[in-house]
Amino acid sequence: MRRTVSFTGVAALAAAALALAAPAGQAAASPSHGVTVAHACAAPTKKGDMACNALQVTAGTPKSAHAESDLTAAAAPSGYGPASLQAAYNLPSASGGSGQTVAIVDAYDDPNAEADLAVYRSQYGLSACTTANGCFKKVDQNGGTSYPRGDSGWAEEISLDLDMVSAACPNCKIMLVEASSAGMTNLGTAVNTAVRLGAKFVSNSYGGSESAGDSTYDSSYFNHPGVAITVSSGDNGYGVEYPAASKYVTAVGGTSLKTASTSRGWTDTVWSGAGSGCSADDAKPSWQKDTGCANRTVADVSAVADPNTGVAVYDTYRSATGWMVFGGTSASSPLIAATYALGGAPSAGSYPASFPYAHTSALYDVTSGSNGSCGGSYLCTGATGYDGPSGLGVPNGTAAFTG
Repeated sequence: MRRTVSFTGVAALAAAALALAAPAGQAAASPSHGVTVAHACAAPTKKGDMACNALQVTAGTPKSAHAESDLTAAAAPSGYGPASLQAAYNLPSASGGSGQTVAIVDAYDDPNAEADLAVYRSQYGLSACTTANGCFKKVDQNGGTSYPRGDSGWAEEISLDLDMVSAACPNCKIMLVEASSAGMTNLGTAVNTAVRLGAKFVSNSYGGSESAGDSTYDSSYFNHPGVAITVSSGDNGYGVEYPAASKYVTAVGGTSLKTASTSRGWTDTVWSGAGSGCSADDAKPSWQKDTGCANRTVADVSAVADPNTGVAVYDTYRSATGWMVFGGTSASSPLIAATYALGGAPSAGSYPASFPYAHTSALYDVTSGSNGSCGGSYLCTGATGYDGPSGLGVPNGTAAFTG
């Protein structure tokens, strides 16, 4: 059952946090402009379970629906498409990514994944990415073809992930690894499988509550030197989720992305739904130097996540309607994973989560907006340099994502 919420403005953040955690099927609206959104996945019901961070726009008009001409070239899609996302983040998508494989880890099966991906890529003039031509591969969490049961909510998440990798890195190969359930053990097994099968970039668009067991999960599933692992920071505003809190991953926050009369032509502000903060359980990585949090601080970098400036997605599994608009940090995580892929394979033994900290000038800084109340601290407020909701900023090309 779906979760929907309706609220407007930063003043409603406290109520929003409660609504976003409510059971699927209840109502919510995204911060800033008031579009109504539905959470694709049900809230976790027990410790160790994860929820995907995908938000479908169900009513209202996203800002991006009329922002760029490429969004309205066809009658059906609304939301940002590949041309807009590539332009906003200065991505060398025409020339980068060849030979690189981005893995998407999600729970349950989307039987329509390959067919829906074909429609998205055809709509935007991207080359075909199929099993037959070796570009697309789908496996279960152990690397075989015993796929789990289908789930319409996670299928929406899968479509969002596949489409965002395609948008940012059209030349990349894509591997979809489907975990048997939304439990961290199964999702972690899927991460290990993606790495074992050769993926150097692994996106995880899900999260749950932190726990004392996170250090065990870290060592079992996320400590993969030479592999860029990205994780969504969450959609509940100020507060920390796991596995975004893992010191081995790149935690990806969220922004509102709009056109602007600047040399860049775009501007990002903190999305009020993005997760951020100071971890209660996870240690700080050596490359993170902010002084207001002794433990791991979330996030590291960010990209578009606000449903009000959402992205176009195509999905038809079960009740899905085809073209839809999505937001949530489930959009930003695969975008950043694909940006890493555009920069080339990380060197053996490296920790790609550290790369942006060594190349801060190669990011667009996000200096305004807030995702909640933290006494005005950088942990919940956009600021010059590092801040929690947007991290070090959004991509300006690929230099910040190379070793």
